[in-house]
Amino acid sequence: MRWWCPSVTLIGAALVFGTPIEGQVIPLEQRSFNEQVLRRSGQPVVPLYEGWYENADGTSDICFGYFNLNTDEAVDIPLGPNNFIEPKEFDGMQPTHFDRVPEANYRRHFCVFTVTVPGDFGQGRVVWTLGGRGEALSTPGKVIPPYVLDEPDADARGVIAPVLKLEQDGPEFRGRSGFIAPPRTVASGDDLELTVWVDHPAPRSWVGWSMHQGPGEVEFSQAEIQVDQSTGSGTITARFSEPGEYLVRVQSIYSTTSFEYHCCWTNGYVPVTVTR
Repeated sequence: MRWWCPSVTLIGAALVFGTPIEGQVIPLEQRSFNEQVLRRSGQPVVPLYEGWYENADGTSDICFGYFNLNTDEAVDIPLGPNNFIEPKEFDGMQPTHFDRVPEANYRRHFCVFTVTVPGDFGQGRVVWTLGGRGEALSTPGKVIPPYVLDEPDADARGVIAPVLKLEQDGPEFRGRSGFIAPPRTVASGDDLELTVWVDHPAPRSWVGWSMHQGPGEVEFSQAEIQVDQSTGSGTITARFSEPGEYLVRVQSIYSTTSFEYHCCWTNGYVPVTVTR
């Protein structure tokens, strides 16, 4: 088993997280950043480098997640000067919507997207920067041995990522690199039915739905569900507040406690065009 800590830079400062407390929100530029607390609202979102893994074709995928330091407030940061990836060729797949701290036994959002780099990337870096709430926070993704991830299996723990489908007769996919489903169209204010088919040896799998990108809000009938058989499906509905282009993310893992071991889950994405 491999162990490491996610990487984030705040102009040379380090983050450790604790429990939420009430109190005045101190601007980032005035903090030593050793307070180690969450608050209900007003805090930034921390981009996190999770690690990397090699693909069969010799390329590598670098994984990024995030920690929203607010227990009650979701944060939206559009792509642009406050939400960008460098080099620019890797920019665009990062989330623009950041859910608040989960109420479940996991406390942040793990590897919500990946960036594929060539086999000769060497000592290069992929840097994700988030700003808009004071001083910008950046995290550098690197392909270096200490941060290698098990993917999509963890042999030492006997854990594997679920196989998913987003259409009944659609392609199967597995692992954090994810799969983008064919686009859907729905009118704003109407319900869009979203179904995921899960195949996993465990008798139960967790499925979580989130807004990944979009100009408005998405209301899910159930943001988290359990598929209570090794081969089964789960259906929810999503309602979009405003017209525009959205990307909805689904993640599945046999147990959310496994997020803490950085293995093994599957990401999927559904593009949605919302009309008036």
